[in-house]
Amino acid sequence: MKLVVQVKLLPTPGQAAALESTLRACNTAACEVAVTARQVGCYRNYDLRKHVYQGIKVGYRLGAQAAQHVIKKVCDAYATLNANLRTGRYGQPGSRRRRRVEANPVGFRWDAAQPYDARMLSWQHDARTVSIWTVDGRLKGVPFTGSPDQVKAVAGLPVGECDLVHRDGMWFLYATVEVAVPELICPDGFLGVDMGIVNIAYDSDGTGYACGRLNGYRRRQQRLRRRLQAKGTQSARRLLARRRRKEARHAAHVNHVIAKTIVTEAARTGRGIAVEDLTGIRDRVRLRKPQRVTLSSWSFHQLGSFLAYKARRAGIPLVQVDPRYTSQTCNRCGHRDRRNRPDQETFICRSCGVVAHADHNAALNIASRGVERWGAVNRPHVA
Repeated sequence: MKLVVQVKLLPTPGQAAALESTLRACNTAACEVAVTARQVGCYRNYDLRKHVYQGIKVGYRLGAQAAQHVIKKVCDAYATLNANLRTGRYGQPGSRRRRRVEANPVGFRWDAAQPYDARMLSWQHDARTVSIWTVDGRLKGVPFTGSPDQVKAVAGLPVGECDLVHRDGMWFLYATVEVAVPELICPDGFLGVDMGIVNIAYDSDGTGYACGRLNGYRRRQQRLRRRLQAKGTQSARRLLARRRRKEARHAAHVNHVIAKTIVTEAARTGRGIAVEDLTGIRDRVRLRKPQRVTLSSWSFHQLGSFLAYKARRAGIPLVQVDPRYTSQTCNRCGHRDRRNRPDQETFICRSCGVVAHADHNAALNIASRGVERWGAVNRPHVA
């Protein structure tokens, strides 16, 4: 299993200048490669090398490995663009936004991340330094730091490709490491997790995660963004950028805490985890304008990905189930009716009369569907 570990570089001013020159050269070359790829209609890595490899290697003082990584980065960017076009992320065919995206080549910021492999980057763990390639020559003895877990991971686990990242005036390496994972347990039932707007997550044991206090934080951030956007000055735009990154870090921290708590509870009780398959939820649901802002202000996909990798590391099975009608169906008698849910928080079955918290009821339905899904996939069919 692959995990990404972040460590912070501590370069001297001269080393930082060399790293900056390297990122500028690599990303300027990537922009040129992207234009050529669009002109010749070639988006495959090895085929595109025939058109651009020698030019960018000589013109931008790139090493052989760096030039190949630049070309691969451009091909990956076009692959991502085409996947987004197929899923309709840029509008329907013929729309103005989609035509503009299809006509223009992919662009790269000067400080976009640059991949490094073992030939371009080596680690000296005893001295806690790295030796890293730049356009101005090899930089040796660049110190790095990180949390004890991060430093231990890059020192004790196989390290694959790394990304050099410049963010907020700081330098980072995002290293991919290989982690051994245990065999999946045979679950004794499933812990259902319902994801929502008022309650970010609610499990089938009746525990709600990050509810009222977090929603107050999100509303405050939304009001602040609205005021800064209305002001429109340069300082307001800088503050908006800083607030965006701060809110993203806060959301990631909360999602990590929620995911870790859920996985720990599932492991303690020997159960698997069942979650809703929310792929494309923003395109499927129809909401009023204020609700759209609320729906888009939290990364449910990130929470789902955190649950997936933490569960895999703990050997806990995780299944995705169909989320349709989980909030309208009674977990006790199975009766489904839109009127079973008179408001956001309350569930009252019109057939058997059971009264429950709406999110708890939905989580119980998700847990039941998880058991069915696991049995359908992992148990042999009887003829």
